[in-house]
Amino acid sequence: MFGNAIELAQVIEHTNLKPTATPADIKALCDEARHYSFYAVVVNPCYVPMAVELLKDYDVKVCTVIDFPLGASTTASKVMEAVEAVRSGADELDVVMNIGLFKAQDYEASARQLKDFILLTPGVAHKVIIEACYLTDAEKAGASRLVAEVGADFVKTSTGFGPGGATAHDVRIMKDAAIGKASVKASGGIKTLDTLLDMVDAGATRIGTSSGVAIVEEFILRNNKLAGEE
Repeated sequence: MFGNAIELAQVIEHTNLKPTATPADIKALCDEARHYSFYAVVVNPCYVPMAVELLKDYDVKVCTVIDFPLGASTTASKVMEAVEAVRSGADELDVVMNIGLFKAQDYEASARQLKDFILLTPGVAHKVIIEACYLTDAEKAGASRLVAEVGADFVKTSTGFGPGGATAHDVRIMKDAAIGKASVKASGGIKTLDTLLDMVDAGATRIGTSSGVAIVEEFILRNNKLAGEE
């Protein structure tokens, strides 16, 4: 599936969204991202300028989260936060869908909020977190179709702060429902190489994890062991 460690690292968004994350933690995250060639770092909005500065000479994207982790803010708040993040240099935005509105079947309001968010932050990648652990399978499919139809680049499984994280089952539902218009990012509880491979096999093309270093090191160790046995 992956020919080498860099190919693997290029699907990983190296993440630290802990409420206790310090500037030193974010510096360590960026140092690791440079060393392992991760696709991106994912940080809370207050750390976007710092991450942009630390990574300005490297091919590592800076991603941040919007209306995180509940998704229950107003459209104006979502947009204001997103616009500020883009002005600070963020390359990608992961926004939490208003889960309550969607579950209430107010699809028009759900779509309108996401359309405004996307329209007013051009030039960056948009990922929409549907927090799949709160949804039925039918709702997961419906949310993924909605996300694809409003023009988002990715539909994402989870915040990592809900009662459940990513599953291969959910990824398959989301991939099928997005009908090629949006890709799938799996995030939440992905801590091992085998779990990552399961998500990719199910259809995820991007992985959000705080365990990126351990996963890549596991890949290297496994490949070295296989090479030694040949």
